[in-house]
Amino acid sequence: MTLDLNPSDPLSKFTKFLANHKQGETQSLPPLSDLSKTLNISVASLREQLEVARALGLVDVRPRKGIRKLTYKFSPAVRLSLAYALTTDISHFEKFADLRNHIEEAYWYEAVNKLSGEDLAFLGSLIEQATKKLNGNPIQIPHIEHRELHLTIYKRLNNEFVNGLLDAYWDAYETIGLNVYTGLSYLQEVWQYHRQMVDAICSKDYDLGYRLLRAHTDLIYHRANSSND
Repeated sequence: MTLDLNPSDPLSKFTKFLANHKQGETQSLPPLSDLSKTLNISVASLREQLEVARALGLVDVRPRKGIRKLTYKFSPAVRLSLAYALTTDISHFEKFADLRNHIEEAYWYEAVNKLSGEDLAFLGSLIEQATKKLNGNPIQIPHIEHRELHLTIYKRLNNEFVNGLLDAYWDAYETIGLNVYTGLSYLQEVWQYHRQMVDAICSKDYDLGYRLLRAHTDLIYHRANSSND
């Protein structure tokens, strides 16, 4: 059964209805029987369109709570497509990582100029948390801190597409196993770069921070390539 799509118009009837629907996330959409009549499509076709919308993160569907429209996010669509790509060929990660690296470099100056004092304090706390994990017994991998540090640097861009791509990268990073332990010396080197980056941001030496970002990226890149050999 098709989704009743026009080749020149990729949005289904339900997705178009959803895009123009003004109810907030706390309010449920009409039941499927009512939506079927409103959109003039069968309930079976509507269910298919609903599943596509749910996969894209556009709606939340729960028993007894109905269907709720969610705030738009780009990452679910990227995450789904990227997961498929990695399943077919894990080498796709290298290409996506290269895209992510270019995004971080391109938006570096704009991003760090927007960070608040609260953001800087949070970045500092991530450095300290990661240091404690690396110096602990047993050693813990500060993967959550790694992800949060990078995403925090770019969080004030207010660009859902940039943030969606960066967020999806970290899911892929976990998928291919780069969040596993690979040696204390490597992790310490990575977090030395992070500490220096945050120090540079806090002192507003954004050029130094940019150079450190690129050097840190090269380190991760070579590790990813060696992991895929």
